[in-house]
Amino acid sequence: MKTAPPPVIILVRPQLGENIGKAARAMLNFGLTELRLVSPRDGWPNPDAGPAAAGADRVLADATVFATLAEAVADCTHIYATTVRKRGVTKPVLTPEAAAQAVHASAGRSAYIFGAERSGLDSDDVALAHQIVTVPINREFGSLNLAQAVILLAYEWSKGQDLASPPDVPLDPPAAHAELEELIQHLVRDLDTAGYFFPAARTTATLRTLRTALTKAGWTSNEMRMMHGIVTALGRKAKKR
Repeated sequence: MKTAPPPVIILVRPQLGENIGKAARAMLNFGLTELRLVSPRDGWPNPDAGPAAAGADRVLADATVFATLAEAVADCTHIYATTVRKRGVTKPVLTPEAAAQAVHASAGRSAYIFGAERSGLDSDDVALAHQIVTVPINREFGSLNLAQAVILLAYEWSKGQDLASPPDVPLDPPAAHAELEELIQHLVRDLDTAGYFFPAARTTATLRTLRTALTKAGWTSNEMRMMHGIVTALGRKAKKR
């Protein structure tokens, strides 16, 4: 089975070089590298983009500039407009997750298009798209910046890829029960010496509660040794300073 190519990220009339750099960083975090710019306000290349990209320089270096959105999507067969509303254009509306699934299932090249920071995509931009992608978001505060919008869609797409996962660091196993018993007895001896078990009639219930609390922890052998040290230290007389 042929794998669908990664989607192209298209920024339409982006205003700040810094935001372009942050979008490039978001892309590369999740394995996307093809960035297209439509009429960037301050021209291209932009010196503010590099520092904001935080190392995603190859995305910026390979970015291509187009005069119109129609030219930017000319080789794409599936076009998704990211917008919070339909802007008077009737199109199917997808979540980022559903859009990512559609991209993976498609045979041709897909594109995610994003509008300018202040105004987003206009109706003519959305008219070029086949479908709309809308992020489910707080109705009372639906403000996403450009890089946030890019990273949401890139992340959903990346779920179908073999990207690196956080290292699987094995945890130390819990200590054997015998070690826990030693700690309990150590603690009971020191508590008894300190006169903690008072009144005497409550000793059995107190010991049961103590044992219940300590058995919940699931401590490792190293943690048991540390607790022995803490109990011992608490039983010593304070040093004069």
